[in-house]
Order: sequence, then C-alpha cells, then structure tokens
Amino acid sequence: MIERPYDGCGRCLVALRRLSRKSDATSSPGKQRDQVLSATRGVDGHIIAWADDWEVSGATDPVTRPELGPWLRGEKGPYDGVVGAAVDRLGRNLVDCLNTGYMMRDTGKMLVTYGHDGPWDLDDPADENRFTLEAWSAQMELRAMQKRNNDTTVSERKKGRKRGKHSYGYRYVRLHAKASIDHVALDHGELMPADMKSREDAALNLRTVARRILADTTGEITPSSEASRLTRSGSLSPSDHLRVMLGKQPKGNAWEGAVLSKMLQSEAALGLLMHNDRPVVGDDGKLVQLAEPLWNRATHAALVKKLGVKTPRRKRAQSGTHLVSEISKCGVCGFRLYRTGSPVAMTCKSRLKGLTNCQPAPTMQVAILKELVTSTFLTDFGDHMFMETVYDPGNGAEEALAGSRAARNRLRDDRSAGLYDDADDAAWFRARYVELTEEIKKLKAEPVRPAGMVHRPTGRTVEMEWAAAADDGERRKMLQEFGALVRVWPQDHKPRVSVTFDVEIPAPRTARDVASTPLSND
Repeated sequence: MIERPYDGCGRCLVALRRLSRKSDATSSPGKQRDQVLSATRGVDGHIIAWADDWEVSGATDPVTRPELGPWLRGEKGPYDGVVGAAVDRLGRNLVDCLNTGYMMRDTGKMLVTYGHDGPWDLDDPADENRFTLEAWSAQMELRAMQKRNNDTTVSERKKGRKRGKHSYGYRYVRLHAKASIDHVALDHGELMPADMKSREDAALNLRTVARRILADTTGEITPSSEASRLTRSGSLSPSDHLRVMLGKQPKGNAWEGAVLSKMLQSEAALGLLMHNDRPVVGDDGKLVQLAEPLWNRATHAALVKKLGVKTPRRKRAQSGTHLVSEISKCGVCGFRLYRTGSPVAMTCKSRLKGLTNCQPAPTMQVAILKELVTSTFLTDFGDHMFMETVYDPGNGAEEALAGSRAARNRLRDDRSAGLYDDADDAAWFRARYVELTEEIKKLKAEPVRPAGMVHRPTGRTVEMEWAAAADDGERRKMLQEFGALVRVWPQDHKPRVSVTFDVEIPAPRTARDVASTPLSND
C-alpha cells in the first residue's frame, strides 16, 4: 500500500502537486499523480497525504502555498519528506526553490522528484548544481511566459482590445469556444450554467446597487450594507461569479464593501478600456470604448462624489436583518436601545455604560415591538402609493461635450509639445481637430437634460413593497426612509411605546422625463 498513514518508517512522504491553471493539459493532475507514485516507489516510500495546490502560480513561495505551506511550516504533523512530479512543481522561483531545498536538507527530510535517481542530496555538489539548474530553468520559463503575456497585453491594448480578466458586470464574447475575444458585452447571465436555480445578472446587480445608493437620503445604504444584502440574498460574489462562468464550483465567498465601492467608482463601468485603473486614450484622442456602459458619465460622477468623500466620524450603516435595531430609543434618556437576553428584548444600556442615570431602564420583547411597529406603519402608510426616489442620469449631453473638449485639448497640448510637426502628422492633426470641433458644435446645439434625483410612482402600494421585501433588514430601511422613530418607556409609563414618522410623501416631478429608465445610456 503506497498510500497509508504516518508510521514513523522514515519514508513517510507528503505528495505535492501544483497547477497554475486546472485545465493545464500538459501537466494534468492525473499525469502528475502517476509521476509522483512512480517516484515514491523508487525510494521505497509511501504517501501519507496529498498537498494539491490547484490554480497556484509557480511564482508563489512553497512555504506560503495553501496546501503545501502548512506541512513545510510544521503545522500538519510529522512527515519524513516531500515528493513531486518535477522541480518546477515545487515552484518557478529560483530563490524559493533553493530555500525550500536547503530547509529540507537542514531538517533531515527527503526531497524527491520524478526523473531524479533517489532523493536529492544537496550536500553533493553534482546534485546541488543539477537542482539549481532545474530551478533556474523553471524560473527562466516563468519569465519567458510573463514577457509573452505582457507583450501580448500591450499589443492588444494598442489595438483597442481587451485582454485578461474582465470587469464584473461584463463578459467576453467569442464566436466559438476556442476563438479569441470578439467583443465585450454586458453580463446578463447568458454564460451561466443552465442548471443554476437562477442565472446571475451581474450587470443588473451593479445597476441596482448604484440606484439604491444614489437614491438613499438616510445614510443607511452604503457599499458595506449593500454587500451584506447581496450576500444574504445568495448572490454570487465577483470571484465566485467568475469561477461559475469558467465551469468551476463557487467557494462561497461573501461580498466585500470595499470591493463593491471600488467597482462603483471605477471608469470600467463606463465600458472603457482600462490600464492601471485608468482609461486608455486611443489614437484619435478619445477614450477607447469597449462595450455598452453600465451607466453614463453623470451617474459615474454622482457615485464618485457620494462614495469618494471620507467624512470623519461617519456613523456606520446597520447591515443586519433586525427590524427595530437603530430606530429604537429609550423614552427616558433618549439613548439607543440594544438587543439582549432570551427571549430577545430591546433594552436601554446607557446606565450600565455610565452615560446616564436612566432608571428603571425600559425593556420590551423584540417580537412584541416588531408587531407593534409593523401594524402602526402599515396602518398609517400601507394603502399609499409607494414613491421611489431614483437618480435620473439626464441625456448625457454635458458629459459628451466635456469628453470631446478634453480630447481636443489633448490634441492642442500634443501639438504645443511638437508632436505633429512632421507634414504627414500635421495633416492628420488638422483633420482630427476639425472633426472634434464639428462634434463639439453639434453637441452644443443639443438640448440638455441635467442629471438629478427624481421621485416617481411605482404602481405599487407601501404594503405590497413591505410584503415583497427580502428580509427585515430591507424593511428597516423602508422605515428609515419614512423617518421612523420608536420610543420605549418603563412598564408603568403611559404611553408604553410610541411610533412616529417624519416624512412627506412626495409627488412625482413633471419637469423631466421621469418615465425613462434610470442609470441607462439614453
């Protein structure tokens, strides 16, 4: 039995396998397994565990790899050495390979690879030189691959084409499975597996988050709270979404507020070709447009303005699913109530924290308070038409004009720097300058509908929206939009509870086309 538990025989080996990409046909898992088993038999050893690091770059230090690293750091228990298919499966960095090899030598452990006669003996100059040569060859191959990839990326970027990992909300379109990228399109879940319960519409996810954040006036809808909402709803995180599109199993990673905020503020959402987080300027002086934008420039500016400013001591938005949290206060001292005890109750803790001398501290069971708040809210507002506040991006005329002017200014600056002094270049410059000037004149003549917040009816009542909410976290945000405030007093106080709202139901504005879809490209 070549695979059996550790028995202290002195030849108990950990088998290592590694692939940068799981689909690498030349070094498939099965082929590596056969080579590892052959090398193990060659030293009369046996395998106690498999350290399989799939989708791990060869540039990764073996000590930090997810599966092999814990063994090398002594965190997985005793073993007598490691065995791999080749030196490059250990790694493709010369220094890391040598450090790992010398660590195995200095700790008295075996280092075995397929194709080498017996364990490596790095005290022997011949073995040391051969090991160094194979590690160096692996590094040279890595550097050659990196250079080819970089050269191809630069070449594709000059042609205005996208290469590498696509942005969340977009997908690559190929005319057939093995073809190069034909174009980039919005990701509405077309490439998701057909057996999924519901196909993930990445573009809709981002547009919904942007719409909710821009429409929020309470400060309770933030990238972090939206990330929590998406995770609770079962929406795939960007990394898991990509894995599923590639035919792999999701890892169950949660959405992160910081990542979501960066995506919302990135100009990649405008469908532009990006490099180092900046849009690429084409030969015509304009930004290279790859695909339909998720929203227009005005919406982008509004998102950057709302999310980019870091205000000091900003109150953290509530991201949980508790209906009466954040909106419940003590009727005696005015401080916030907290959940505590079993059965769960809302209680004033200001005296325990030394903030006030609130006594007796009011307490009320959450279930009773939730029922009271729900009935009061639906009684007061349930039959009203639900009005949504949305961000109208306008018709984009101002942004298009600004973009054309910026392109013309770049041409002027280049001309001033002497880049178009040659006769052929000067003719190209004049043609482009005239073209941009004519474009600016046409844009100036277009009517401008500026971006801004609008209110519009949804055709649904407040009670219908309440029933359709995903969880109590969403319902709490509805209460906050209506300015809900719940006050609780001690047992003998009259009243025991009061629920008030500070809101005026707005009428729809008629000054702009509120029927147009927000966050569109019109």
